[in-house]
Amino acid sequence: MLGNLGEKIEEKAMISFLKRFDANPFKVKFKDNEYIIGEGEPLFTVDMKEPIPATKLMTSTSIALGEAYMDGNLEIEGDLYFALNHFLGQMDQFSTAGDVLTKLTHNPLTKKHQAEEVQSHYDIGNDFYSLWLDETMQYSCAYFEDENTTLYEAQMNKIHRILDKLYLKEGMRLLDIGCGWGYLLLEAAKKYKIKGTGITLSHEQYEKFQERIKENHLEDYLEVKLMDYRDLPKSDLEFDRVVSVGMVEHVGRENYQLFNDCVDSVLVDGGVFLLHFISGMDEKPGDAWMSKYIFPGGMLPSLREMISDMTDDKFHILDVENLRMHYNKTLLEWDKNFRAQLPTIRPKFDERFIRMWDLYLNGCAAAFANGMMDLHQILATKGINNDLPMTRWY
Repeated sequence: MLGNLGEKIEEKAMISFLKRFDANPFKVKFKDNEYIIGEGEPLFTVDMKEPIPATKLMTSTSIALGEAYMDGNLEIEGDLYFALNHFLGQMDQFSTAGDVLTKLTHNPLTKKHQAEEVQSHYDIGNDFYSLWLDETMQYSCAYFEDENTTLYEAQMNKIHRILDKLYLKEGMRLLDIGCGWGYLLLEAAKKYKIKGTGITLSHEQYEKFQERIKENHLEDYLEVKLMDYRDLPKSDLEFDRVVSVGMVEHVGRENYQLFNDCVDSVLVDGGVFLLHFISGMDEKPGDAWMSKYIFPGGMLPSLREMISDMTDDKFHILDVENLRMHYNKTLLEWDKNFRAQLPTIRPKFDERFIRMWDLYLNGCAAAFANGMMDLHQILATKGINNDLPMTRWY
């Protein structure tokens, strides 16, 4: 009797909390009870197997709902992306206790700890990523020319859009900080005959990139190093061009200026730097669930703070481009591939991981759709370089 009463109290408190997300109508089912939140015909249904304590929802709405979904205690009847788009469009109604984010985001910024954070995500296995990324294995925002552009075509568009912006010439030295599996440098070497160096903290990416260099007979043009960006100033390396795609999000807010200082230390006067990164609208610490389960230590710089730090190093900003909705489509394409590969993925990973990854891909797509995140490319020169073509005339 007391147990039933306690569950009824938890159920009532949970429904009361969920009523704050009433911008669009949806149904909540809990055992034999149904509740309509918002006005009108429900657009999707949240099926709760167990009540989520209001204390958890108040401590971190993101973690409470995310863990309930991962554990199978929360099911979405309808389209997961559509439902997440609804909830993330009302992110101002989420609750997060300050100490929760502090514990999750204020991690040590030592080289050892940051290497462990990067490896926890990127070293899941090349076999896993190859199942749902395209054949280039680009794990960053693609560029879709129209609705009919395939993911592979969009990733190739992105690569060559970046290479065009860098205005490469034969023999130039190009550094890719956080090079991933190396396809951008492979394309740069093939098209422009540049001398390229990629650095990464991921052992899996390092091994794959080495294989690709050998497969393409580009040993005279490319090399990859297991290296922290903070080791660049003492490396005696020097480059005409530097690019970094989706890496600065891992360095931590306290290190943004240091990151740009390290780029400055290896870039020649008049050299060109392109930074491609997920940005936040402001300088908030981020989402608790993402920090706990997907990108430990991850932090999104705002556009204004990154430009401020770059100009402190006398970088002259030539161009800023926002590809926000391109990343929305990229993530939806990845999730479509991920779901198609579930028969292959399930024997390798448990159901909780699969639900977590599905939630991650759809949640990020919804976050971009709602403008919670942007994808910026900043093009800059170290000092003045008047020999470059006018912006976007490449």
